[in-house]
Amino acid sequence: MIYHVPWIYTPVRTVLAIWHQLTKTEIPELAKCSVLMRERSRVEETIHCMQRAGAGNLQVISDFDMTLTRFAHNSKRVPTTHNILDNRLLINEDCTKKMRELLNTYYPIEIDASRSAGEKLPLMVEWWTKVHELLIQQKIRKDMLARAVKESSAMLREGYKVFFDHLAEHQVPLLILSAGVGDVLEEVIRQNHVFHPNVHIISNYMDFDHTGVLQAFKGQLIHTFNKREGALSHAAGLRELRGRPNVLLLGDSLGDLTMADGVSEPQNVLTVGFLNDQVEERKESYINSFDIVLVKDETMDVPNAILRFPLRLHLLSGAESRDARSQ
Repeated sequence: MIYHVPWIYTPVRTVLAIWHQLTKTEIPELAKCSVLMRERSRVEETIHCMQRAGAGNLQVISDFDMTLTRFAHNSKRVPTTHNILDNRLLINEDCTKKMRELLNTYYPIEIDASRSAGEKLPLMVEWWTKVHELLIQQKIRKDMLARAVKESSAMLREGYKVFFDHLAEHQVPLLILSAGVGDVLEEVIRQNHVFHPNVHIISNYMDFDHTGVLQAFKGQLIHTFNKREGALSHAAGLRELRGRPNVLLLGDSLGDLTMADGVSEPQNVLTVGFLNDQVEERKESYINSFDIVLVKDETMDVPNAILRFPLRLHLLSGAESRDARSQ
């Protein structure tokens, strides 16, 4: 008796497509009501490409304030690294008042969907420059920063420990490119016990004199809309990031989309945008710009699911990639 196997005559390309569908692992977190995607198929294909390439080819680039930290908790805003400095240990009441006036003036401009990045750029420079000048006048002491962070209500997003620990365990570099205050940022991560060796930070760092008093800010000002320059001038020089063409990028502003511009010969870049505020006004621009948009989502559920998906299955291939490059 002769048995006929009908699919044996099916074109190879079709068989591979069927096999891909049968073996494809779904990510349930992408079905959350807070998740928006313009092209779901492209997102899934990018994730699968990252999976096949393995952990050794991946790097994560992220903003900090309102991206790795929460935007709000119990209906109350969570402080940014600049806001953490609003502590009587560090600044006086007059400085607090002036910083809040600047926030009320410039933050609406930063998130105004009707303005172009070119229009916003000089205003952002103006904002951060004025804030830094105010802070310098306060003669902030370095040895008081840790206490100010401890007394603040700063909070990393739910699931942050899984995020940081997972990347460290699989030796995937995490580059944090922040327009905040680097010294405060480091202290927040340190006090949450996730400042691992794979974490690299580019931010606005304070310059203290020999007595530990703030006298200036180091280097070029980093703000929301010039992160491309920061990525090109600093990130490209980090040896740990070389040979990792796949990027998971996390941000909460359209300006964050340029953070991967310093990556040499990128192959797969997946962008995730946290839409925290003025949702209806900015939803369309975020969907058109980020691959995945997370609406008022205070967790790291989606980034963690994406990372666990490729890394869990391809740790071995990632290790082999690293070994090959080191030879």
